[in-house]
Amino acid sequence: MSSAVPDHVLRELGRTEGDAASLGLLVRDQDTRRLVLLRAVLDAAEAAPATVCPPPLLDRLREDWALLEAAEHADRGAVRTVLFHPLVGPWAGRLLGGLTSGAPAGPDLRADLAHLTALAAAGAVRAGVGLDVRLTPRRGLVSLPTLGAVRSGTGQVRLSYRGDELTLSPQDGPPFTVRRHTDQTLSSADPRWLPVLMLRPVAPGSAPVSLDDVDPYGMEVGDRPSHRLSGAAHVDDRERKEWAQSWSGLEPLLRVGGEHRLAETAVLLRCMVPLGHPGGAGPDGEGAAHCSATRREAFGAVLSSKPATAAFFASTLVHELQHTKLSALTALVSLHREDATERYFAPWRPDPRPFDGLLQGAYSHLALADYWQRFALHARRVTHHDLAWAEHARCREQVGAVLPVLAGSAALTAEGRTLVNEMISVYHRLDDNPPPSGHLARAQAHVSTTKVIWQQRNGFRRQ
Repeated sequence: MSSAVPDHVLRELGRTEGDAASLGLLVRDQDTRRLVLLRAVLDAAEAAPATVCPPPLLDRLREDWALLEAAEHADRGAVRTVLFHPLVGPWAGRLLGGLTSGAPAGPDLRADLAHLTALAAAGAVRAGVGLDVRLTPRRGLVSLPTLGAVRSGTGQVRLSYRGDELTLSPQDGPPFTVRRHTDQTLSSADPRWLPVLMLRPVAPGSAPVSLDDVDPYGMEVGDRPSHRLSGAAHVDDRERKEWAQSWSGLEPLLRVGGEHRLAETAVLLRCMVPLGHPGGAGPDGEGAAHCSATRREAFGAVLSSKPATAAFFASTLVHELQHTKLSALTALVSLHREDATERYFAPWRPDPRPFDGLLQGAYSHLALADYWQRFALHARRVTHHDLAWAEHARCREQVGAVLPVLAGSAALTAEGRTLVNEMISVYHRLDDNPPPSGHLARAQAHVSTTKVIWQQRNGFRRQ
């Protein structure tokens, strides 16, 4: 067993659980990796030829880095709130790739380099360090990560900050001011300022969660091609109120799934990125069109269209945070030696999946099966009771269809075998409270039909 992850932690995670201490191990590792990645960006810029990182861009990068260091000296925690922001991950990874590719600096690389100015400015504002910089717009917005954005045209925006007041001077409009408050939020009477909405802590003692619809790298995370995933969306005042209202009802619904569901949300979730609703029927039988996702390099972020109900909001977090946990775990230990060939049947997807995707999906759907079973057992309304049992039965049958493939793989490492064995134990524990026979029969028929269609579509006759 790898010393990086103690056996009891691996077993907890295998049961799709994890207390604050176990989850904290994953968080600390991911935060450390983020700092290493940022340092690699600086080193790559210094080592890049002038065609890749021209001297004026390198000079600006050094100035931005110096501002970050000054801000961290003033308030380390404030700056790390910015550096550990989930959406910094996709930016840093892409910038590092651009700096090491050897390709001459193009518009994308220049825009990625310019974003460091915005990060440094956000860190300085949070740390209370004065500054005077020029920020470059992207998609009509000038972003201050974790804080908000300015609507602008194509010209740069000058930002000066002293005391608790920011002065923003766009090239194509009059200047205006933004006030910094003691809770680190910013506000302005000028409609050009778009603040990041802070959702209240999901549990006592945890941190607020941002609903970030203005970070350019959140937008690009949402725009990536993906199965049933819509693009990122800006939310208006009405939609912000709806998000906040749904969020306010999450705590008791997460507790229904067990204290570990509340703990994983409180420890892991840092940012929600709102997505638009996809067209067509909702996924997996949900009544309203809905989509959600995570991304490995954006640790702590959940991308989601607004769920129709608080119960589905809770289940969305349960689902997506399992991906967050398992991705962070696989950064610490190897769970299997399978290749990335897409050949496996997964009842929740129409396309063949690689072994790793099969493991990820089974893990998240096992947590959903457990969550909806607990919800059904606590439900008082008949409609809630039936909905929860239907969701539980479907998820349980989906997991049951792929667990033999996972368990039978000779490519599992010792850690992977421990994880899958714990998943199997949870799966069998679900038998203690079986769903009503009608729900079970429909779920079994659904999975059987899905497999036949998958085989016809993909030309596979057997797993």
